[in-house]
Amino acid sequence: MRTGTVQAAFSPGKGTLMPRAAKKTTAHKGIIRRAVIRRRALRIMQDPERPLYLFSLRAEEILKIADISRIARDARGELLGYQRPEVRQHIRNIQAYLDGRQGGMLFPNSIILSLSSSVRFQRERGPGADDGLADAGTIVIPLPGLDDPKPAWIVDGQQRAMALSRSQRNDFPVAVNAFVADDVATQREQFLLVNSTKPLPRGLISELLPDVDTILPSNLAIRRAPAVLCDLLNRDPKSPFYGLIRRASSTKGARKSEVLSDTSVMQILQESLTNPSGCLFSYRNVATAQTDFAGIRKLLLVYWNAVRDTFPDAWGLPPTQSRLMHSAGMRAMGRLMDRVMGSINVDAADAPRRVLRELSPLARACHWTSGSWTELGLRWNELQNVPAHVRGLSDFLLRTYHDQRGETR
Repeated sequence: MRTGTVQAAFSPGKGTLMPRAAKKTTAHKGIIRRAVIRRRALRIMQDPERPLYLFSLRAEEILKIADISRIARDARGELLGYQRPEVRQHIRNIQAYLDGRQGGMLFPNSIILSLSSSVRFQRERGPGADDGLADAGTIVIPLPGLDDPKPAWIVDGQQRAMALSRSQRNDFPVAVNAFVADDVATQREQFLLVNSTKPLPRGLISELLPDVDTILPSNLAIRRAPAVLCDLLNRDPKSPFYGLIRRASSTKGARKSEVLSDTSVMQILQESLTNPSGCLFSYRNVATAQTDFAGIRKLLLVYWNAVRDTFPDAWGLPPTQSRLMHSAGMRAMGRLMDRVMGSINVDAADAPRRVLRELSPLARACHWTSGSWTELGLRWNELQNVPAHVRGLSDFLLRTYHDQRGETR
């Protein structure tokens, strides 16, 4: 049998190759044998429970065996998939490169696949098959029938895979790295780790982080708590942010109600969690990397429900109609949260009423939807998410809050 071709499986006990067929499966004496792709491969045992496989595929074969798991939410709001939407211009650029070169083309970037357990590795026997680091052999990938799921998912390289599938070079050999994982949690984990040093959209990372339980690199670990809290606020019916936060998985139809950027919410939470003077800082145990999410949830609901009730006409509107829902307004109110909530016992029965009373003087001083911020020299809709505006608005809110309470800063 020649390795590296799409072939049908051996008939049991016969030792002969069953004839190729146009269909994905072939019947022989009542037994169905599915066509497969057989490729020379190396197996590297980085993890005994999840070896890494290195092999090659033709450009046209990648999307025949591999699906792209798009990030989305089901009817219950549970996270599905992990891949961002396709970037059409990126795909066109890669395709143009592939189709425009007549020779001397180098395409070293590999595609990373997660394989289902239906894929088999047949280890080569004899001397030289194992050099102490890798085993040589053949990987056998079943081709799916019309109604069958594909046996692989693309973890990294979806834009390249799509460009390769559309190019005129359908026989172009492509390097593939792969591991076996049937569960989406492992695939999502590897997707984040592989892309942790690449410029993935911040919103995509923030939406995936709450569903990853593995040990993360420090640059991702520090963002996990804000990501979990952002997800909680958006999905909790008792939260004033319920259904208002725009996520990477948001559909076009839902965007009208999702008026708030998840990035602005993440910034509020990140600042308060990492700043020693932040009201959320004490809810984290840096030594054990533990976070009291239940306690933080209670505090956030008390404060932001009071904000909503203080400015009912400005809450829930698009940022073009309300600067409260703009990143500048949210970040300034977040900094005020650190001051107000520092003296509030959120477990007390009167906590919501106390916070509402603390914020009430601001109702007359703020111009979220009309008028001008005289102290800042800006019309209401000229506030932007730039350091000078955020700092100026934050100082104004804090000063107004302290003045009404007869305090000095």
